Amino acid sequence: MKKAFFSFLALGASLMSPLTVAASNDGAMLWVEAESFADKGGWVVDQQYMDIMGSPYLMAHGIGTPVADAQTSVEIPAKGKYYVYARTYNWTSPWYDGKGPGKFRVAVNGKNVGGIVGDTGSKWGWQKVGAVNLNAGETKIALKDITGFNGRCDAVVLSTDSNLNLPDGGEELKKIRRTALGKDGVQPKVEKYDFVVVGGGIAGMCAAVTAARNGLKTALVNDRPVLGGNNSAEVRVHLGGNIELGPNKGLGRMIREFGHERKGNAKPAEFYEDDKKEAWILSEPNITLYSNCHAVGVTMEGNNIKGVTIENIENAEEFLLEAPFFSDCTGDGTIGYLAEADYRMGREARSEFNESLAPEVADSLVMGTSIQWYSEKAPNGKAKKFPEFVYGIVFNDSTCEPLKKGEWKWETGMNLNQITEAERVRDYGMAVALANWSYLKNGMKQTPDAVKDRDLAWMGFIGGKRESRRLLGDYILKQDDIDKNVSHEDASFTTSWSIDLHFPDSVNSKHFPGREYKAATIHRYIYPYAVPYRCLYSRNIGNLFMAGRNISTTHVGMGTTRVMRTTGMMGEVVGMAASLAYKRHTTPRGVYQKYLTELKEMMQAGAGKPTDGLPDNQHYNVQKHLPAPRAFTADPATRPE
Repeated sequence: MKKAFFSFLALGASLMSPLTVAASNDGAMLWVEAESFADKGGWVVDQQYMDIMGSPYLMAHGIGTPVADAQTSVEIPAKGKYYVYARTYNWTSPWYDGKGPGKFRVAVNGKNVGGIVGDTGSKWGWQKVGAVNLNAGETKIALKDITGFNGRCDAVVLSTDSNLNLPDGGEELKKIRRTALGKDGVQPKVEKYDFVVVGGGIAGMCAAVTAARNGLKTALVNDRPVLGGNNSAEVRVHLGGNIELGPNKGLGRMIREFGHERKGNAKPAEFYEDDKKEAWILSEPNITLYSNCHAVGVTMEGNNIKGVTIENIENAEEFLLEAPFFSDCTGDGTIGYLAEADYRMGREARSEFNESLAPEVADSLVMGTSIQWYSEKAPNGKAKKFPEFVYGIVFNDSTCEPLKKGEWKWETGMNLNQITEAERVRDYGMAVALANWSYLKNGMKQTPDAVKDRDLAWMGFIGGKRESRRLLGDYILKQDDIDKNVSHEDASFTTSWSIDLHFPDSVNSKHFPGREYKAATIHRYIYPYAVPYRCLYSRNIGNLFMAGRNISTTHVGMGTTRVMRTTGMMGEVVGMAASLAYKRHTTPRGVYQKYLTELKEMMQAGAGKPTDGLPDNQHYNVQKHLPAPRAFTADPATRPE
């Protein structure tokens, strides 16, 4: 068995304070990062919140069925008595004061140590597991899930100190972690490229391939093991929007090369064809794919980004990627934020951009995150018994949802910060789905016929996020542009989706005020609109492009640009502009000011290969719903499925 990534620290009798590590020969500490376990069993690596809680972690995502053990081996330097500590989180604590469902045990050399952990406390922190006598040499450590209900472990520490006092989080823990992992003073390996794209969703994929096909040595950074973002089998949202629309009909054709052929949200994994996406990227000789790598920092030269530091989410190896140009395709605008780019979150006031769909007063409300799930008919018609899940979210016969699946409408966190509170947002989406299913199976006198013979088959743990930061460019797309079909000289990709702004479902709000978990929308159809190129680069960071849901729009404007075929076309434009900027020795803004004609020619040609016979699989027929190219009409319409 491979060894996990671990390190020893010499310690004194204790860590006297969170700020002090006393070095002596009195003891030793073995630090083992859970995400680096050699055999993860059924546990999954979750990196979504490492910027907030400090690290990726392992999670037992078994939707009620205990998962296989995560195991690894380490070297014990000397015989002795070792005390075992685990950094963990009782994830239902925001809604329930009692012991939570995320129970697990730590085993050493096949024997459980101490008691159960993961079910107490109200924040990420260290729990003392127990003590074990060990001989020098190889020792095996295992995480043993008990419930299948999302127990989580960040790190395991073995120490000869019986009262080890480690900080629960923050900068103090970050410093100790770096020291424990031997990273103090170690500089990341520097790799140089012509163009660095951070974010491996549809926008980032298209940006990287377009730049590569135009001759740029390109790095593509993706912080998950699969590409596609919300369109991956981890989230399972199908591709929305339309491609190859005027004035630049070449844009979007490349999506035919990797796009899935079957539509639908919350479908079996094979619907989303992740292997096709990976093969598409790996077939490009000018692309280096950094899979499982998360951006953790930037270095600056004036108002330009010099490099982006990325960290492997399993072994903590760091790289510094340097380039003359970067594109933020992270969705959350992470690179822009780290570089101090101008950005916004939430909804603008109606008066600021004269938007009739905006609120009277600006606020922080955003579209939420979906945790999708579905059930399947039991093979023999007899569904398995589902464990009771009652952790502060109470259903009754009137409020439960007798659904076979939950897809985009299963949406949480619209009134929370989708970055700093993202783990809570995701966890609530899982908790309400589990609690609802548990009530259908265990709480009602008679299970509804709709789900009686069905088992809960799949639930996402990667949040399908819609909105957070929007980086500001030289132009901010607003409702007026779309309503009046305003023409811009730098018209680029065409958005065809309706102005689709999700809001809390009114019935769900009545039953769960302030804790909604379902969304509704009104689809206000638009005439296909070509968005200005100036929305695709930062107004104050000189070499930063952006593509995806984090481009320069208002909240209302974003309602029509955020779907994934549309974001793919954004990426294509960014890849073209980056190649022009590189070859002409100019900036993203300089492309607009001096080389717009060349960019237009590239957009009209497109970067896709000939794709005769390959389907577009359009989500809906845009021609069927086109209003006249005139001012917006307030009559709502509902998109047919």
